[in-house]
Amino acid sequence: MADTSYLDWPFFEDRHRELATRLDAWAASNLDGIDHDDVDSACRDLAARLAGGEWLQYAAVNPQDANAKLDVRSLCLIRETLARYDGLADFSFAMQGLGSGAISLFGTEAHRGDWLPKVRSGKAIAAFALTEPQSGSDVANIALEAKRDGDSFVLNGEKTWISNGGIADFYCVFARTGEAPGAKGLSAFVIPADTPGFEIAERLHTIAPHPLARLKFSDCRIPASALLGNGGDGFKIAMSVLDVFRSTVAAAALGFARRALDETIKRVQERQLFGAPLFDLQMVQGHVADMALDVDASALLVYRAAWLKDSGAPRVSREAAMAKLYSTDHAQTVIDKAVQIHGGDGVRSGHIVETLYREIRALRIYEGASDVQKIIIARQTLAS
Repeated sequence: MADTSYLDWPFFEDRHRELATRLDAWAASNLDGIDHDDVDSACRDLAARLAGGEWLQYAAVNPQDANAKLDVRSLCLIRETLARYDGLADFSFAMQGLGSGAISLFGTEAHRGDWLPKVRSGKAIAAFALTEPQSGSDVANIALEAKRDGDSFVLNGEKTWISNGGIADFYCVFARTGEAPGAKGLSAFVIPADTPGFEIAERLHTIAPHPLARLKFSDCRIPASALLGNGGDGFKIAMSVLDVFRSTVAAAALGFARRALDETIKRVQERQLFGAPLFDLQMVQGHVADMALDVDASALLVYRAAWLKDSGAPRVSREAAMAKLYSTDHAQTVIDKAVQIHGGDGVRSGHIVETLYREIRALRIYEGASDVQKIIIARQTLAS
């Protein structure tokens, strides 16, 4: 049983504590039998399971409530818990939130009414299409062109490393509309997957399998009503979405680290070495202490950022960057220690700590690589 004492911290309200307890019980009973060999089917299955448990209600706002907001602490608690049980379950939940985040935050009444009920019910899979071959962390360098043509926009170019690429029913796409140079000339659009001129150019494969793809737009015509916000708002929209969801990446890393610590505690208590439990070795005790410290420090940073955002802070770029940087980097360290302590089992294909070892690596790259988080933290610190 994972440590839950952190739920008593003042960052949380009783509704968050109830959520965490309820989700843990649900996950223990509903995340068995997932076919990780077919990630496309698994993610569709998981979206349906999560919708059935009403967890996707937290991933996107209720379009019938004009005052509804995304609760970042709830998002973080859900991602932490799901990641502790199954990385693909966390991914499926996260992408429903990230993929529809621009609609939750900036969509018109029509956008919200068309898409958010489907996201919340698991009937539509969402995707967030920001990265390009030459513009990953450098969002201002986006080259995908969206040229105005009467009551339409015509898109030409590519996106890559797009999560849910190939299975998504719609994509929130960021493109250059040219209102001004650089970041001020970008806009955001909602594009259904069956739009003519849009295609999945390539499926991408990684060490921890997830649905990923390179997207191609060839004279892809979309109505002007697909525009989110105003022309030129794309960079602001992208950063606002990431400002909400970057802390949740840190929470997923925390969930992976917490599971690695739990598995390590079981291992050192059960494994005998030189006639005594492995835990009796002082060196092993030192490793466990380091792991516990990294887990708690990560949790403090994650839930500080989430609490601050929920408390009304317009931007939490510095705090979210700190949470993501520390939690993802140190989850890697915690999991590496778990692998070492598990010995041969730690590198056996399919063992939980071997799976965690593969799962954690991408979190130090996507939604802002670790080095980029350091730049954000430094700039925000110097500007304060």
